[in-house]
Amino acid sequence: MDWCRQLDIGIRKAFILAGGLGTRLRPVTYELSKLILPVQGKPILQWSIEGVKRFGVEEIVLAVGYKHEQIEGYFKDGKQFGVKLHYNVEDEYMGTAGALKIAENHFKKEKKFIGMNGDEMKDIDFAAMSKVHDKNKAVATIALTTISYTKAGGLVKLDGNKVTEFSEKPSGEKGGSKLIHAGAYVLSPKIFEYIPGGKKVSIEMETFPQLAKEGKLFGVDMTGRQFLQTDNFERYERAIFNWKGFKKV
Repeated sequence: MDWCRQLDIGIRKAFILAGGLGTRLRPVTYELSKLILPVQGKPILQWSIEGVKRFGVEEIVLAVGYKHEQIEGYFKDGKQFGVKLHYNVEDEYMGTAGALKIAENHFKKEKKFIGMNGDEMKDIDFAAMSKVHDKNKAVATIALTTISYTKAGGLVKLDGNKVTEFSEKPSGEKGGSKLIHAGAYVLSPKIFEYIPGGKKVSIEMETFPQLAKEGKLFGVDMTGRQFLQTDNFERYERAIFNWKGFKKV
């Protein structure tokens, strides 16, 4: 399989958000974590792990909460999947940036690391993102994709690769094709300077907009690569039938 071929981009660690409640997939998620729901024979989270592993990632911190026992029971220490896994268990939901802040000690000595949502089926070229990140000495470089806009969050405006505007909950936007945040990013440890500790913080609503204002947020358009959400039954079914795996790297 194509994902087995690894490309070394100088990133050894990744952070994956894996603690969602899956409210739009109830009643199934009353019993199961949405991260272990299968797509083409593998848990959704396994596809995310393989998606970073193929770029040389060896160690992954999973931010877990709801039904975390199921995730830990299936993936264990990660050895059978070719990575080392750590579990950060949130007793209280701390938001996407708050969860990352809890994991700071795992990443503060790294030159850069990968972060991503674990509940989407996406084929991200982290090599391209890493190059843009290094070239611009970015604090964060985010993957982007184009959608037919309804009321999705994470709308992005670019000048070259520089993100000039990041709006998680925009108002007044009209329909049409729009660039959105695709739930994957390359980060510098400097990101932790923008996340206060001990409180609930959203990376999409607070951290990224601040970085955009300071000219330290960059983006890479991944339009044309697969991006399939799984957060409701219609999208989950579409992912099951349409996911084509990863492109070669």
